[in-house]
Amino acid sequence: MDINYDNAKQILKKYNQEHLLICYDKLSTEEKEELIKQILNINFEQILELYEKTKQKINFKDSKIEPISYIDKSKLETKQKEELEEQGIQIIKQGKYAVVTMAGGQGTRLGHKAPKGTFEIGKDIHKSLFEALSDTIKEAQNKYKANIPWYIMTSRENNIDTVNFFEEHNYFGINKQDIKFFIQGQLPMIGTDGKILLNDKGMIKEAADGHGGIFEAMSKSGILEDMKQKGIEWIFIAGVDNVLAGMVDPILAGLAIKRKCLAAGKSVVKNDPKEKVGVFCKKNNKPNVIEYTEITNEMAEAIDQNGELLYGESHILCNLFNIKALEQIAKNKLPYHSAFKKAKYINEEGKLIEPTEPNAYKYEAFIFDAFERLEDMAIMRVKREEEFAPVKNADGVDSPETATKLYIKYLENKKNK
Repeated sequence: MDINYDNAKQILKKYNQEHLLICYDKLSTEEKEELIKQILNINFEQILELYEKTKQKINFKDSKIEPISYIDKSKLETKQKEELEEQGIQIIKQGKYAVVTMAGGQGTRLGHKAPKGTFEIGKDIHKSLFEALSDTIKEAQNKYKANIPWYIMTSRENNIDTVNFFEEHNYFGINKQDIKFFIQGQLPMIGTDGKILLNDKGMIKEAADGHGGIFEAMSKSGILEDMKQKGIEWIFIAGVDNVLAGMVDPILAGLAIKRKCLAAGKSVVKNDPKEKVGVFCKKNNKPNVIEYTEITNEMAEAIDQNGELLYGESHILCNLFNIKALEQIAKNKLPYHSAFKKAKYINEEGKLIEPTEPNAYKYEAFIFDAFERLEDMAIMRVKREEEFAPVKNADGVDSPETATKLYIKYLENKKNK
């Protein structure tokens, strides 16, 4: 056995995780090397800490939660809107604006066995989510006569398929040099006994570390450095599944600049107090998002003097950051949140177990946990029907059907302007 194997075995013994080598002898030479590499790259102290945290209950009683101020885009006066827009346009024209799409997921929930961004919306449109987003970038490049770099965060699971998809579609008419891919981080999944799980191939079972992992991924992959070299100052980050994400938004950029904030976010007003969405708020005087699972009924239903919800600004994963904010956030890891999931695995006897109930912890960081590291954040309310058409569920709310209707209406409105 080589020295790496011996080192891995000693580490596993120290942390009582020797079972990770039970399939080693059945693996190919390449798989053996990959497994040892996986083991040597695991921060076992971090894993131990994360597991212990799953036993603790989240307590917000000591936190000071308050409503956050926002600007309603539809209610801006013409002069206000023009001033903000002009500031943003200058940033774009000067080549200081870029967009990032978080596209690490698969289309499993949609019945699509490929990267989610390759999913086609609409029976008659035949346009993938990636193509719809690329149209937004191309239109902005033509409108402002500017280069707008596009960075795409993939996962180890879908990176090759995503890159191939772009190559097959000739990068949707965007200059290949203006598109860069980088891979999201991953963390091992852990059983209820604190043991790291093995997947059905005998390798360590890993899961993507959540959209909050984007800051560390951008730093480690050299994306932040690439942005700095290009002179980029403002970066819009959104998920791949929102077909109406207004990624190139001069008004939002102008608002952040005017407010002297290093970040800005778009919101849509909640449909009703019980809608299952995270909402923007101030937590201990810092910008934050409080999840629907954490907000009390009293807070969810509270209204202001105009009859509007005090906590009604839904976070739609459309955020703008200054490069300085991204560098600052990337210096320290965001906290991880655990999710209890069903996960098939190989047990310590080498048998494949397919559970019928949740049996494992998956750990994710959330992008909004970064907000509290900022002094302030500009929030701009936008119209749901104009900028928020997510494709999350196979049917019903936020499905291909609802997104397609909104997208067709958006295209029609654009034609009529």
